[in-house]
Amino acid sequence: MEQLDLRDLLTKSYAVCDALRSANVGNCQALGSSLRTQLKSDLALFGSALAEADGIVADDEIEFIRVTLGYSLESPIIKSMRRKRYVTPSVYKGVPEILKYAVVSDAGNKLQPDPFKRQASMIIYDTFKVFGMSILALRSHETTNADAAQLTSSLEAMEKMLREYGVWRSGNQKFYQIVEPSVDLSAATTQAEDGAPESSSANENSSELEEALAELSSLIGLEGVKRQVNMLVNLIQVQQMRERQGMKPADVSKHMVFLGNPGTGKTTVARLVARIYRLLGVLRKGQLVEVDRSGLVRGYIGQTATRTQEVIEEALGGVLFIDEAYALTVDKGQGDFGQEAVDTLLKAMEDHRDDLVVIVAGYTDLMERFLDSNPGLRSRFSNVIHFDDYTAEQLMAILQQKLEWQEYRLSPEAEARARAMIEHRVATKPENFANARDIRNFMEHAIANHAMRVARLEGAGESKDILGTIQPEDLEDWE
Repeated sequence: MEQLDLRDLLTKSYAVCDALRSANVGNCQALGSSLRTQLKSDLALFGSALAEADGIVADDEIEFIRVTLGYSLESPIIKSMRRKRYVTPSVYKGVPEILKYAVVSDAGNKLQPDPFKRQASMIIYDTFKVFGMSILALRSHETTNADAAQLTSSLEAMEKMLREYGVWRSGNQKFYQIVEPSVDLSAATTQAEDGAPESSSANENSSELEEALAELSSLIGLEGVKRQVNMLVNLIQVQQMRERQGMKPADVSKHMVFLGNPGTGKTTVARLVARIYRLLGVLRKGQLVEVDRSGLVRGYIGQTATRTQEVIEEALGGVLFIDEAYALTVDKGQGDFGQEAVDTLLKAMEDHRDDLVVIVAGYTDLMERFLDSNPGLRSRFSNVIHFDDYTAEQLMAILQQKLEWQEYRLSPEAEARARAMIEHRVATKPENFANARDIRNFMEHAIANHAMRVARLEGAGESKDILGTIQPEDLEDWE
């Protein structure tokens, strides 16, 4: 797999510009200037918006943009940036013009022959991503969540367009891989400190990380959740780039609070976070240890602290996920040892701050009370992520996805009936409403009813259509 740093990405992006112009993709010759100029202008606008996300465009940020893009000191763009009024963060929300041309080319297979294998869009996208991360990494002060949010928001807009046009590539689909600009690519292989060639684990991790992030992105719904996790990933990667440059990295809090009702994907996302943290190098092992109050609290003095410590030891190097964490402190009274578990947990989070990530989850209101129950809790959990209830349309998509995994499908009549039932359940939301868990139960109920019906049909075993099709009668009597 070919490795590219920012310089090589820019070189490839310029080559993309030349190829697009030669093919007159989207009538780009009518621009009156080269697409290389368009690329540089788009990058300068993108970079200055990131630079000003913290309220000021610093000299080192301007110089980085100037040198990287080859502008002179007297360039109008640079002079305008030096006057600190080139752009405000709110201006840059769209998709770069140069990326639009690349998307049109890839989606319509316009380049013949195509030296970029229909990945011109990804080359441009990755150039913007690495360029933006490089700006955040070179700052003399700490990169904040607001900075990472600005970068993430811009990249999301680009990624959305790539996905809509079917030209997004991730994981091992790429024919190249990004490495930070600080990496020396002068040798054919990088060298470890002892002089031996580095193993392929870094490449493998990068590919696996792309796949994990793609899996996160593919989850139905959860748009706000995906945005916050991606923002945190960007923030961590920027700090790692700063550290490799010998700069002081910010102390990024990695503990999380997941707020939401049952069945909204909290455990699924927690597993993905554990995997992503491992691939980022934040955690040694990346395992997920899941417990609730019953797994921590015991009935006698001292037992709860011992049991909690055992669970913590099991989770070291990974993520400790505490579901319904509010149960540790809600309505606590004499003889309740939930607070003992909380106190033990807080101490472990400090003692193992580089080797343990804790995610606590539960209903929004009750979790707010949990965080207020101890002065040290809220300060430890600065990453609060809200999991909204699924819409009826999203739950319908989840049902169809789960059935497809089991090699079933709904007949047109059953699909209409299922949609009506799900819409009614979402509209009324009974006390036991559980989002995707309801859908899993609905599916299992339908499959069981299907089996009872099909077992009585003569010759059913010879028909894949009968064996794999859910009919309206299979959906009845669902509580």
